[in-house]
Amino acid sequence: MSQIKADPNKVSWEESEFPILCETCLGDNPYLRMTKQSQAKECKVCTRPFTVFRWCPGVGMRFKKTEVCQTCSKVKNVCQTCLLDLEFGLPVQVRDTALGLADEAPRSDVNKEYFAQNMDAHFQNTENGLGSGGFGKAESAGREMLKKLQRTEPYYKRNRQHICSFFVKGNCTRGAECPYRHEMPAGGELNHQNLKDRYYGTNDPVARKMMSGPRAGGGKQMSPPEDQTITSLFITGITEDIKEQDLRGFFYAFGEIKSIVVVLKSKCAFVNFTTRMAAELAFEKAGSGVNLQGVALRVSWGKSRPVGARAEQKGVEAAPTPAAVMHALETGPPPPPGSKSKFAYPSQDPTYQGSTR
Repeated sequence: MSQIKADPNKVSWEESEFPILCETCLGDNPYLRMTKQSQAKECKVCTRPFTVFRWCPGVGMRFKKTEVCQTCSKVKNVCQTCLLDLEFGLPVQVRDTALGLADEAPRSDVNKEYFAQNMDAHFQNTENGLGSGGFGKAESAGREMLKKLQRTEPYYKRNRQHICSFFVKGNCTRGAECPYRHEMPAGGELNHQNLKDRYYGTNDPVARKMMSGPRAGGGKQMSPPEDQTITSLFITGITEDIKEQDLRGFFYAFGEIKSIVVVLKSKCAFVNFTTRMAAELAFEKAGSGVNLQGVALRVSWGKSRPVGARAEQKGVEAAPTPAAVMHALETGPPPPPGSKSKFAYPSQDPTYQGSTR
């Protein structure tokens, strides 16, 4: 009886129980149903067969599936579906540029196969406690820039249905029953994205747009508003872990604080300074972003309140002066409409003698 030898290539094919996904791709549905197909497709990077997972992240969203194998995902520390960094949620090109990481992944088919097998053994030894982690989390000044660029919450709009191609051509007959979006696509280079370019971190249009923005240091910082009465800063990204004392402890160094208003429902806060100079100093130092309690916050200028005719149209009343407040306390509430007496109640009239019944 002849002995059948196992194919050495098939030994390295991936068998996994759960995918490596970011919170955005996984969706906000706590009762997620996911299908699993063992070695159903080839990885779009290393071309090795791998376990494909498919699921719907939420109502009205498109079905998503894993695009690369877990070995390629661990090498770059990216999501198997969107290929964004798992720690910061940013493109690979942005992360590698900020941290100064060099791309050493091979491009040819033979080298990719050999490289993937070596990384499989490396990750296996790491799980058994025989080695160090696969993705080096370099500590550098670039991490601060990544914290400014990253999103503080999942961006579920990325899971929406694709745009209907028949609608773009003007001949979609489904109308409201069409499962795809009926809107015109935005122009520009963002429409020409390549999965391999995104994975290797080269020629990524999304990364170029982010790195040329003001928060990445590629543009000018937003200048203070011309209205000199604005002395407040608007903080976004507030969580339950951040208290009013944390904001006061950080911003008090720039000047005297008049008040701090935290709105947890909207995940924002207002820091009101007593002087314009203090507000400008605070924005100069913290306008590029603040990290409190491990949470990345964004800082911008507040808006001026409507005054004059605009305030009257919106029903905004002027704040009462201290003298008016003292007078109201001494004389009592104003008389009701249509009353001839200056007193709101008979008991406030010194000539009142009580009921005559």
